[in-house]
Amino acid sequence: MATVTAKDGTQIYYKDWGNGPAVFFSHGWPLSADMWEQQMIFLGLKGFRVIAHDRRGFGRSSQPWSGYDYDTFADDIALVLEDAGVEEVALVGFSMGGGDVARYISRYAAQGKGARVTKACLTSAVTPFFIKTDDNPEGAPPEIFDGIRAGLLADRPQFLSDFNALFYGTNLNPGVVSDGVLAQTLQIALTSGIKGTYDCVGAFSESDFRPDMAAFTMPTLVIHGDADSVVPIAPTGAAAHKLIPHSVFKVYEGAPHALTTTHKDRYNADLLEFLQS
Repeated sequence: MATVTAKDGTQIYYKDWGNGPAVFFSHGWPLSADMWEQQMIFLGLKGFRVIAHDRRGFGRSSQPWSGYDYDTFADDIALVLEDAGVEEVALVGFSMGGGDVARYISRYAAQGKGARVTKACLTSAVTPFFIKTDDNPEGAPPEIFDGIRAGLLADRPQFLSDFNALFYGTNLNPGVVSDGVLAQTLQIALTSGIKGTYDCVGAFSESDFRPDMAAFTMPTLVIHGDADSVVPIAPTGAAAHKLIPHSVFKVYEGAPHALTTTHKDRYNADLLEFLQS
């Protein structure tokens, strides 16, 4: 177990396994580093150093009252990488973790601060802009996020349990993951604090990463499922690819949001090929 303390006193937990080129993973909402276990063990056995943190408010990190914004999330990642002595790193972000990757790159890597980012992968990510606005008409309606916040306040455990069906697509494809995976996912989600879980709904839906996309000058892989009903592909994965013209865009046909699990073998192979290229 390793932790690093942010300037506001928040302790950030992270895992640091293996030896070789460093790969940093940023998890989705409302989970923790544990969501990456299948990717971390796979790449660790392939000769990579794999690092993943629990975002502030989630998992084994502290649960402060405030600080749930992407500038702070990027600062926390910079602290983890500095504490781990990482000088060069490939960044992989899932869902709201894609925002972490984007903001770290624009706030640190593009300014010559922190670890140099050698490659980046956006997976089922909320980048570049998730919510519907006048200049983002394909985004998700704000009422969806109001409903999420209301569900969390009314009955967080049941809301998160029900969310699994959309997360893995079991509402459309029963049996795509085991009961054990569903139980583990709920267990991970319930280790997080309600304040961070609540505040991050606004962070991942309302943060505009379109200006950050210009900082993606490194090789970039964008992976998204075309059946993602949590983070629909049009305003996110497809839009990110357009804003990063040199990126490689892989669309997983019929894949739901949590394709890192439902399409684990394909995803792991694609990620390995990208990292080794």
